[in-house]
Amino acid sequence: MDKNTVIGFVLIGLVLIGFSWLNRPSEEQMEARRRYQDSIASVMQEMQKTAAEQAAVREASFTEAPPEGVPDSLRQVFSDSLLQVQLRNNYGAFAQAVSGTDEVITLENDNMEVRISSKGGQVCYVRVKDYVTYGKEPLVLFDRGDSRFNATFVTATNRVVNTSDLYFTPVRDASQNTVVMRLAVGEGGVVDFVYTLNPDDYMLNFTIRTSGLNGLLAPSTNALDIQWSQKMRTLEKGRKLENQYTGLYYKFFTGDVEHFGEAKDEDKQLSNRLKWIGYKNKYFTSALIADGVFAATTLTARQELSDAKYLKEFKTATAVEFGIAGDESIGFRYFFGPNKYSLLRLYDRDISSEQQLDLDNLVPMGYQWVRPINKFFILPIFDFLGKFMTNYGLIIFLLTLAVKLVLFPLTYKSYMSQARMRVLRPQVEALKLKFPKKEQAMELQQATMALYSSAGASPLTGCLPMLLQMPFLIALYWLFPTSMELRQQGFLWAEDLSTYDAVISWNMNIPLISSFIGNHISLFCLLMTAVNLVQTKVTMNMNNTGQQQMPGMNMMMYLMPLMFFFIFNQSSAGLSYYFLVSTLITIAQTMAFRFGINEEKLLAKLEANKKKPKKKSGFMQRLAEAQRVQQEQLRKQQKERDKRQTSGKR
Repeated sequence: MDKNTVIGFVLIGLVLIGFSWLNRPSEEQMEARRRYQDSIASVMQEMQKTAAEQAAVREASFTEAPPEGVPDSLRQVFSDSLLQVQLRNNYGAFAQAVSGTDEVITLENDNMEVRISSKGGQVCYVRVKDYVTYGKEPLVLFDRGDSRFNATFVTATNRVVNTSDLYFTPVRDASQNTVVMRLAVGEGGVVDFVYTLNPDDYMLNFTIRTSGLNGLLAPSTNALDIQWSQKMRTLEKGRKLENQYTGLYYKFFTGDVEHFGEAKDEDKQLSNRLKWIGYKNKYFTSALIADGVFAATTLTARQELSDAKYLKEFKTATAVEFGIAGDESIGFRYFFGPNKYSLLRLYDRDISSEQQLDLDNLVPMGYQWVRPINKFFILPIFDFLGKFMTNYGLIIFLLTLAVKLVLFPLTYKSYMSQARMRVLRPQVEALKLKFPKKEQAMELQQATMALYSSAGASPLTGCLPMLLQMPFLIALYWLFPTSMELRQQGFLWAEDLSTYDAVISWNMNIPLISSFIGNHISLFCLLMTAVNLVQTKVTMNMNNTGQQQMPGMNMMMYLMPLMFFFIFNQSSAGLSYYFLVSTLITIAQTMAFRFGINEEKLLAKLEANKKKPKKKSGFMQRLAEAQRVQQEQLRKQQKERDKRQTSGKR
């Protein structure tokens, strides 16, 4: 850098310093500037403080009290204007129902007690009278926290409002059995939940009435979304058996009743319209029945594994038709009561088949082909005998006698068939000596059948009573464990014929054994098994006809009673008692037949039958022809094998 450049920079610096000194502000100007800056700082500080206070108010609008730090001067604002603004933003015309007092109104008749809460306007408690739990406590289907009913509205500002979050105002009707839960909506709008409990009934009428909602709800509203849930309480002895019969039931509007959720967690989305939805315990049900239909329904069943107080939780999300143009009324009915067939059938009395509720399907009666046996034979006997006696052990005994009397002609015919084959046993043994080789098995079979046919004996006749008895056994297997008639009915040592009668119990879980028979041994089941083993032994000895049995058949006959023990040990004591009595009667019949029939006279009659000309039926002719063709084929095959063996040796 040369000397001239340095001089230039120095002169420029002097000029800038001189200009700044000449243009410096006066003392008055500097004081005014300080006041201006202080004013701006004060305004900014106040703005920040106000913003913090407003944020605190907004946060407090969703809590019960304002958080710490909100000045006392703003508490009145919190409770009045700003809170109301915030509530209107979130709840629209329903804002005034966000707070209130939870009142409980009780409706009661001779059958049940129902409590309705103003919080949500919903049923919060149901007790079924004249029944108690296994622990002898009042039978409460659900209490607060167990059940929830909610209807969802969408406001004109597209805010979603749930009735379960709102407080209704109870309005007592002139009638003591009706209560109206009223929800004021905006200026002039009303939503009423109307409950009516009729005398001597298990039905609770429930109506949703609305008026003046046009302009307060979304104009596109054409349906009302409903959510309903309930936790199913443990009410009976034997959690496994009770859980097995606890499920979610539903009826299609023009179809059958179906169910699910007994064994595992399940979800179902149904596009078909439904008439009712039921949450069923083993013996009691909570059902919601629509006067119209439920549409677009989602059903959920969840197993409860952590809380012994509950078995399952069922949930429903559905919709019903709903309009806002004028006054609207949507009708429902709740059923809170026992699963008693005769009671449930009353609700379909004098109603056309298309309109029937079919609530009687809540009573498990087995497959469609055995259900009529329970409906038209077993239950009518229960109802008839129940009018004259209260001891259901005696009623089951008389029922067993009735079944045996119905089957007696076939049982006698079966025994006579076995007796004919038994007296022909020496002749069958002679045929075995005549055809001793294995390759002569077909000839032996044909000769044996020809002997039976000529003497008038038929092996198939002995199987007929057992085949006809099986539908009765299957029907009772379904009915007895869930029959309301047997619930808490004691007999001898059994406290409750509807569940197991444990004579030995233990708490330790034994692998495999506990999973099959539980942690107990039922005395009626044990006796039934022992008597069945005796009956098997007696039957096999008395009905030995000399015919060759399939390998292992004798062992299978003894395994069957043992299998029944594993099947029935956790089931109804009444069911085991029925099988026990039935088997004892069968043994008595067999002994009576055995000593009451003169087998010498029977053999003489069979020998006389041989001399009579026999005309084969078309079936027997076809059977004989089929046997002849089969025998001829076997002979040809044997000849071919012999030829191959001979040629191989050469």
